Amino acid sequence: MLKLSDVQTFYGNLQALKGISLEIGEAEIITLIGANGAGKSTTLMTICGVLPPRSGEILFNGENIAGSDPDKIVGLGISQVPEGRRIFPYLTVNENLDMGALLRRDKEGMRSDKEYIFTLFPILGQRKNQAGGTLSGGEQQMLAISRALMARPKLLLLDEPSLGLAPLLVHQIFEIIKKINTENKTTIFLVEQNANMALRIAHRGYVMENGRISLSDTCANLIQNEAVRKAYLGI
Repeated sequence: MLKLSDVQTFYGNLQALKGISLEIGEAEIITLIGANGAGKSTTLMTICGVLPPRSGEILFNGENIAGSDPDKIVGLGISQVPEGRRIFPYLTVNENLDMGALLRRDKEGMRSDKEYIFTLFPILGQRKNQAGGTLSGGEQQMLAISRALMARPKLLLLDEPSLGLAPLLVHQIFEIIKKINTENKTTIFLVEQNANMALRIAHRGYVMENGRISLSDTCANLIQNEAVRKAYLGI
């Protein structure tokens, strides 16, 4: 579904991505792990068009989207849940969800998708008329994921969904991620510092170091890899 080939991205003169290549198949959960500053978030921002690559190809279902405008990329079927959630704090839960569906015109489908979201996250249904900024951190993360789902993405990009959440909520969010993948066949690209949780729900994984992909394998193999265990799993 998605293929990056020798992608290089810069912040001014500072090179953040140094020729990365990776592939994501339809209905897979793929995780990208690495230390702070390795280039994980930059990878997602490059895919979704916020940071156009200076060189390389990004193929989505065979179409090169490198350098395309973010709204076009959303329209093709890629939605991102950014690090730090970035919901609209003064809009209600309902209004945040409507913003996620901004490019859609199928009102009946939007209504159906909202109902599905409220079954995934019942607390959002209870608070649908409440301002997003008054929700707890965990509830805001649920809202950020739900807003992205309202675009009916084929590929969902998740940037640090467990950041700042209590362990119980982290477990709940990861269970929902698995459910979205299995029930909707939504392909998921998960960037996550909680490598232990990410490797246990994903099918395959990539390890990023200093703007480069240093390792890729099935998650089962990565969990057993001595270097990964020492650097990212604390074992």
